[in-house]
Amino acid sequence: MSDIITKADNFVLDLFKEKLPNSYIYHNYNHTQRVVKSTKELIENSEINVKEEQALLLAAWLHDSGYTKKFVGHEEESVKIANEFLKENNVDEDIIKMVEECILATKFDSTPTTKLGMIIKDADSSHLAKDYFLETSEFLRQELQLLNIKNYTAVEWLDENIQMLTEKHRYHTTYAVKNWKPNKDKNLSELLERKNKTRQKLKKEETKAELKASAKNNNPEKSIQTLFRVTLRNHIKLSDIADTKANILLSVNAIIISLALANLIPQLNAATNKHLLIPTMILIVFSVASIILSIMSTRPNVTSGEFTKEQVEKRQVNLLFFGNFHKMPFEQFKWGMNELIKDKDYVYESMMLDLHLLGIVLQRKYMLLRLTYNVFMIGILVSVFSYVVAFYLI
Repeated sequence: MSDIITKADNFVLDLFKEKLPNSYIYHNYNHTQRVVKSTKELIENSEINVKEEQALLLAAWLHDSGYTKKFVGHEEESVKIANEFLKENNVDEDIIKMVEECILATKFDSTPTTKLGMIIKDADSSHLAKDYFLETSEFLRQELQLLNIKNYTAVEWLDENIQMLTEKHRYHTTYAVKNWKPNKDKNLSELLERKNKTRQKLKKEETKAELKASAKNNNPEKSIQTLFRVTLRNHIKLSDIADTKANILLSVNAIIISLALANLIPQLNAATNKHLLIPTMILIVFSVASIILSIMSTRPNVTSGEFTKEQVEKRQVNLLFFGNFHKMPFEQFKWGMNELIKDKDYVYESMMLDLHLLGIVLQRKYMLLRLTYNVFMIGILVSVFSYVVAFYLI
């Protein structure tokens, strides 16, 4: 008997090495070895004859060989591979038939009715009662994912294992019930404990998220601060853009006047250049006007720089603008700021007023800037037209 068992061991090892995909990280030779070991343990504690023992061990070695063909329905493929191997080795027909029945008894949804079927069924699921159950269970989850059969999350797999141990599986042999079931129940208890911890963790995270969302909804301070910050930044940026444009116009017109004074005006004394007097004067006048408007758009307003306690108490002064306090003694300014900080509504009102005043300044700047561009554009057009007409009338 030992010869055919050894041959079966070597046959399965070679078969798995050559034809079993690497994605089978659970149903492999190691799993087969565990089933054979558990089968031997059950055989030693059961009353069976030599033929039945041989059939059980052969079935244990060959029961997963069908995975080299396919996943679903691998038991039938295992039967075909076992029959071919056993017939090539002249194994007795009675043993071959018992091996076939044992392999089919390992189907997940089957309920064994024979003594041999119960033994092989319990041996195939002996890992449920082992200390390494959680490790092998994780290998099975990863295998299902690698084979694109089903992708379980950690929580889903935990529930699946609990359902397996409580509803879908039971041991059939007396030995397994007495010696393996207690360890299976221990593993089940550990799974339930993990589930409880996971549930508590999820509940804590949900509660934390709800509190965070509630705090965000009930306390819009951050949103309000962001609103003021963004709006203020946009106002300042627009003011910078206006100043830049005004400076460009100021520089361009200054260059035009410098060139006119240096090159054109000295030539106007000549009798031959009298016709250029009017166009040149038009160019200079419009350039001077553009310069004046550019200066007006960037010229700062002078404020008093003082406030009274009465103005602070009546919220009639904006302490966030330097022009309202730059002449005040520090102690009085400090008192005013403390009064401002005490009243949240006053703070928001001051920020609103600051934005409003900035808006007024921007409106004035852009109005003057638009006027400056219009004057500059008209001046260039009129000057060019005047020069053309002057040369035409010579």
